[in-house]
Amino acid sequence: MHPNSQARLDLASHQGLTVITLGVAAGPAIRGPENGIATAVVVDDRFYLVDFGLGCTRAAHDAGLRGANLAGMFITHLHSDHVAELPSYLLFNWGKPVNGLEASVPIIGPGPDNGRADGSLAGTRGLVDAVRRGFSYDLDIRIQDEGRPDLGQLLQVEELGQTYDSPALVFQDGHVQVLAVSVDHPPVNPAYAYRFDTAYGSVTISGDTTFCPALVELARGTDLLIHEAVNVDFYREEGFSGAFLAHQLHSHTTPADAGRVATLASAEQLVLSHLAGRAEDWWWIEQASSTYRGPVVVAKSGMTLRVQGARKTA
Repeated sequence: MHPNSQARLDLASHQGLTVITLGVAAGPAIRGPENGIATAVVVDDRFYLVDFGLGCTRAAHDAGLRGANLAGMFITHLHSDHVAELPSYLLFNWGKPVNGLEASVPIIGPGPDNGRADGSLAGTRGLVDAVRRGFSYDLDIRIQDEGRPDLGQLLQVEELGQTYDSPALVFQDGHVQVLAVSVDHPPVNPAYAYRFDTAYGSVTISGDTTFCPALVELARGTDLLIHEAVNVDFYREEGFSGAFLAHQLHSHTTPADAGRVATLASAEQLVLSHLAGRAEDWWWIEQASSTYRGPVVVAKSGMTLRVQGARKTA
């Protein structure tokens, strides 16, 4: 699997499994040129999106991905840097005038926080409903004036409100089978990782997590493991507070621990993404390679990775 930067796919002729790291930065702060976290999994002429970080709408467009070919949306958790651009993505990829979605598509993501018994905080359904309410004027105008379909009727929201200690099937169509596990990203609950199994190979996306045994099980034998990584020393040297440092240590994964996950899972390749803190590429690779002997890639926004694993049945 050899990465290419800023490649544009022709979905009409695309065959196989390609991953595009539309955005690779942690947030919500902007500390460099990279887009916020978002990943596209492209299978033949359709694609699936995981998370909607800052800049993903234009990045998807630049990569040749149009809403008409969108087959599924997946949210790992509800931190703003993972969902802030969901409204823009929907509004810029909906209806025939923009070659956008016209058929129903699933949005799969966390339900409300299990620890909030009063139900005061929204889950994925509440987030999508708020987008529909907040943009109701625009949506109505375009339905009436441009003949677009009712966006609300196209979005099939499914909330994952439970804990998955072992891989659970959460979605399946003729191209992919998607499994999920709960990951450890305190205090966020629930938070998930996803695995996409296809006829061409498999891709596992960690979401935000500290070292997590359930993720090892999910990623077992995967062709491509896309795992988050943090450089805590960057924040320490910049004088961040003890509370902030504690969050990074307890809720995220060092590149060395990402390498351990890849080793324990026997993953064929490790891609470091959702990079928190800053460092040169060699540092990320050196740290991960101290615990993993396979190939390590430091993701960049718009990078494409062609997956050619052992053929599997979706």
